[in-house]
Amino acid sequence: MTTRILIADDHLPVRMGLRHLLEHHPGWEVCGEAVDGRDAIQKNRELQPDVIVIDFLMPRANGLEAAHEIAKTSPQVPILLYTMYLSDQLMDQAKKAGISGAVSKSDVGEVVHGVEAVLRHQHFFTHPQ
Repeated sequence: MTTRILIADDHLPVRMGLRHLLEHHPGWEVCGEAVDGRDAIQKNRELQPDVIVIDFLMPRANGLEAAHEIAKTSPQVPILLYTMYLSDQLMDQAKKAGISGAVSKSDVGEVVHGVEAVLRHQHFFTHPQ
């Protein structure tokens, strides 16, 4: 069975890099990409992914706002926050928004571990750099 992943980030190079990284994992495919928070909410409805990797700072709804909306309609879909702005305060806010894990963009290697963990219904919050 293939795990379907939605990537939400407003920067094309980041989305391309994440797609490349995630699709090299056996059994994973990127089913779609969203360019902002509102797009992430819509693509979640349309594509029904198994997991979402979402940026924090995006136009038209940041990652926390989008995650909060997604958690209302799709509480079974784990969300991994992928951001340059990881802090203890942001991680607390992320948990309240329904996010299952958070990884710093400066530690890209942890994304795969984060996705694996949230798919197992475990929390995965790396420490801020």
